[in-house]
Amino acid sequence: MNSAGEPDRDRLARVFLARVIEPGDEVGGQWVRERGVLEVVRRLRGDGEMLPGVSARRWAGLRARAGRAEPERDLRVAREAGVRFVCPGDAEWPGPLDDLGDGRPLGLWIRGRPSLRMWALRSVAVVGARACTEYGAHMAVTLAAGLAERGWVVVSGGAYGVDGAAHRGALGAGGATVAVLACGVDRPYPPGHTELINRIAEQGLVVGELPPGDHPTQSRFVLRNRVIAALTRGTVVVEAAHRSGSLVTALSAQRLGRHTMGVPGPATSGLSAGVHELLRGEAVLVTDAAEVVELVGDMGELAPERRGPVLPRDLLEPGARRVLAALPSRRPAAADEIAREARTTPDDAIARLYELRALGYVERHGDGWKLTRQAVVSVGGGRRPC
Repeated sequence: MNSAGEPDRDRLARVFLARVIEPGDEVGGQWVRERGVLEVVRRLRGDGEMLPGVSARRWAGLRARAGRAEPERDLRVAREAGVRFVCPGDAEWPGPLDDLGDGRPLGLWIRGRPSLRMWALRSVAVVGARACTEYGAHMAVTLAAGLAERGWVVVSGGAYGVDGAAHRGALGAGGATVAVLACGVDRPYPPGHTELINRIAEQGLVVGELPPGDHPTQSRFVLRNRVIAALTRGTVVVEAAHRSGSLVTALSAQRLGRHTMGVPGPATSGLSAGVHELLRGEAVLVTDAAEVVELVGDMGELAPERRGPVLPRDLLEPGARRVLAALPSRRPAAADEIAREARTTPDDAIARLYELRALGYVERHGDGWKLTRQAVVSVGGGRRPC
């Protein structure tokens, strides 16, 4: 804005181009980078020759769009809907989006009060199948809630299935979430998520590249995913078939050098086949928020060590464990036999056996030693036969 509160020429030009050039159009991005937004707008309005890189037919289509563009009206409609337009160079512009190069958004339309730049600094994308299973929805909710509780912003696409579950998980935990839409941010899509997206706008952020009122298309959904990938530190995929759009997000994240993660599912589930393919490549397997944060977080944010229950035998010294393991499961054995199996001396074996007897693991049977019933039950899984 200038001193009079009116949009500056560059901002107005970007709003104009957002109505003319499709999201992710790298040819258009190259024009802007090489010639500047004002020159590109001048050419598209008919003042000058055709810009390179497109056919005459394509140029005519862009010119037709340019003839219908009304940037001042778009800004007025946005303002009335509580939407702001953020450009590269603005204080709120998230720097990670610049990694998209010529595919970088011309600008972003934003609903919600928080700063997108600040939220993007500590954000994770959680994406996945629209037609997810109960397991997928449960994992998305649990992951998002865990991330939110740890102070991370959950970013997703506002769609049915995993996206919606992730947003709800973050909101339910009192955390922060961002929905990146493939349409105008004043026009919630899908319609069945109108209430959810409005709630996100009230408590978080709703973001999109397309001007107010613009509708989604299949290609716009796909191109939207690159923004989700670039905006965040990493992408977690929860359920995805081989041709799932969420895999596009993960692959974009990999190309951008972001972390990619996958939540495993049943080997027989087609909805997990795409995730498993990711996990066979560069993606990292994760099962909860702690494991995600260990990967994308700062040094020292480690997931707890995972291990089975601590059994009484785990507390024995290594020498005592070797002697215990050397006893047959169904018959007494002499001390020298036990010593040979444990690869120690008879004197050491006898000393260990008396220690194990005091702990209730073994008992004397004449000149031999035998496991107690308690020991057979507790350590019998690894016993050698008599």
